Amino acid sequence: MKQPRAWQRMLSGRRLDLLDPTPVDIEIEDIAHGLAFVARWNGQTLGDHAYSVAEHSLLVETLFARISPEAGPKWRLSALLHDAPEYVIGDMISPVKAAVGPAYEDLDQRLAAAIHLRFGLPAVLPALIRRQIKQADRISAWMEATAIAGFALPEANRLFGTPPPGLTEGLGITLRPPAQVRAAYLGRHAALMAQI
Repeated sequence: MKQPRAWQRMLSGRRLDLLDPTPVDIEIEDIAHGLAFVARWNGQTLGDHAYSVAEHSLLVETLFARISPEAGPKWRLSALLHDAPEYVIGDMISPVKAAVGPAYEDLDQRLAAAIHLRFGLPAVLPALIRRQIKQADRISAWMEATAIAGFALPEANRLFGTPPPGLTEGLGITLRPPAQVRAAYLGRHAALMAQI
C-alpha cells in the first residue's frame, strides 16, 4: 500500500517532510511568507486584514523583551519563532488543539526543534525561556481578544489572565497586508540574527 504524502513543497523550492523535518529544509522566507498568510482566531477578527501569526509573533517578541529585558538576542529570536511551525500546520485555536489531542503537539514539537536548530537555537528551549514566551503569548492573546476578537474584558481576563500593569503600555494590535507584515517579520529576524 502506498504511503500518503507527508511533505510540502515550499516556495523556496525546499521539500519539507512534516513527519521528519530537518533543519536544512527550513528557510526563513518560507516561514515569514506562510505566517503572514495564516490568520489568528480562525480569521474571526475585526478589520480589513486578517491578524496574522506573523504579526502576533512580532508582538510576542516585543512583550517577551519587556518581561525579560536581560534576555539576549538568541532568546528574543526564540520568541519571534515561537509559532513558526504554523507556517505549514496552520494556527489551530485552543479548543481544536484539545479535540485533536497529542498528535498536533507532537508534530508541532518536531517542527519547532528543526526550526530552532536551523537558526542556532537549542532544539528544546530552557524551561524559563519557554515560560516567559508563554506569558508573552498569553498577554498577546489577551490584547488581541479584547481589541479585535470580540471578547469582553472579564471573559478575556478569565481565559488569558490580566496583564501586569504597564506591560502593554504603548502597544497595540496592528493589521497590515501580508506583504507588509512578511517584510517586517523578515527584517526583525535579520536584525536579531545579526546580533547573535
